Amino acid sequence: MCIIKKNKKKMSWRPNYRSSKFRNVYGKVANREHCFEGIPITKNVHDNHFCAVNAKFLAIVTESAGGGSFIVIPVTQFGRIEAHHPKVCGHQGNVLDIKWNPFHDNIIASCSEDSSVRIWEIPDGGLRRNLTEAVLELYGHSRRVGLIEWHPTSSGILFSAGYDYKILIWNLEIGEPVKMIDCHTDVILCMTFNTDGSLLATSCKDKKLRVIEPRSGKVLQEANFKNHKVNRVVFLGNMKRLLTTGVSRWNTRQIALWDQEDLSMPIIEEEIDGLSGLLFPFYDPDTHMLYLAGKGDGNIRYYEITQEKPYLQYLMEFRSPAPQKGLGVMPKHGLDVGACEVFRFYKLVTLKGLIEPISMNVPRRSETYQEDIYPMTAGTEPALSADEWLSGINRGPVLMSLKEGYTRPNNLVFKAPVKEKKSVVNGIDLLENVPPRTENELLRMFFRQKDELRRLKDELTQKDIKIRQLELELNNIRYSPNINNNNNSNGSSI
Repeated sequence: MCIIKKNKKKMSWRPNYRSSKFRNVYGKVANREHCFEGIPITKNVHDNHFCAVNAKFLAIVTESAGGGSFIVIPVTQFGRIEAHHPKVCGHQGNVLDIKWNPFHDNIIASCSEDSSVRIWEIPDGGLRRNLTEAVLELYGHSRRVGLIEWHPTSSGILFSAGYDYKILIWNLEIGEPVKMIDCHTDVILCMTFNTDGSLLATSCKDKKLRVIEPRSGKVLQEANFKNHKVNRVVFLGNMKRLLTTGVSRWNTRQIALWDQEDLSMPIIEEEIDGLSGLLFPFYDPDTHMLYLAGKGDGNIRYYEITQEKPYLQYLMEFRSPAPQKGLGVMPKHGLDVGACEVFRFYKLVTLKGLIEPISMNVPRRSETYQEDIYPMTAGTEPALSADEWLSGINRGPVLMSLKEGYTRPNNLVFKAPVKEKKSVVNGIDLLENVPPRTENELLRMFFRQKDELRRLKDELTQKDIKIRQLELELNNIRYSPNINNNNNSNGSSI
């Protein structure tokens, strides 16, 4: 008699938690006295964060009439901001994006609907009066500029993406564009770099995800996956992976994980919810944590990324009743390591004119420095000059320890090139040809051009008269009797 034993696998309904030091990370909103109030946050519907933060300053794009502006506040100046606080207000159109220089805390770049990119230097202690003169004014796009990104390891390289479907690479040491990437067929939605800045990933309104070699402009990989319409993309540190947020064919929000060397199919896809707000990804390469925040949502989900399956481990969710317009992120060297803070958001609440700091903390009882959650991180010193990067050199970021390095002063000085504030392309001065935004600007430009045409006509008439006078004088000299007599005498003597 044959007895067959059936091995029944025990089923467990308990969730399988990985052993992770970040499993209990929690979000904590700052007390009201440590928030920023009374800020007229822009009502622009452009899909961007409208906020930039570093260890010294907080910058927010504000609502304004007659051109674009943004406000700069020291990060320690909490409380209500007065209504007449000085602003950076040199742009002629709405400001669409702002980014701090990662190697110089006083330098910020902005781009605008006036088709320009500008570099500003903020004095220590903040602004005491409105700032209207930029250190550099960069013109090269034919339409409005929607995105800017600093190179992660080179000190003087800035990327800008315009609504002309082009990406310009600016060398700020000479104040000129040195490369143009022209491979997109629609508006560029997002730009992101890998760790050493040797690769650029973009998402575009043409529904394609691209990995580009930025110096040559060559497209290395391209994805057009019908089940996942890409909106935002981010490199996952040194994992050679990309993560995108977008919508499925059923219009549900989802995320997808990709191999950066093979974009034929995503590694995994995961649906998030059925809401309609744009989903912004934030990745921390030190902790391998991914944060997802939706525009108009009040919550922030966070995950841990791994190289092995399941690749994406859900950790927890921070909830808040107030919807977010955008989020700024504090660099690692600006965090409070004593409180085991691993990430910090600055949340824009438009209806209240409020900026709320949200700290993501690891619960630890020890008050000593926690080296296991603070590995060596990208510091504030550039690894390359602009010329070195343009020549083809790649170098990873200069690392620093948060235990001591975050107190080290940075002696880097930003020097703008000395040149006239003109940009001439094919004989056309771009500064005089910024497209008008309003009817009044159009009328002013029309009358200015009419006066210029009248002046040129008068100048042409004067030159015609001068030419006629010279022709008459030439004829007089040619048919002068003295000259004829001299010619005859010369002929007889011969």
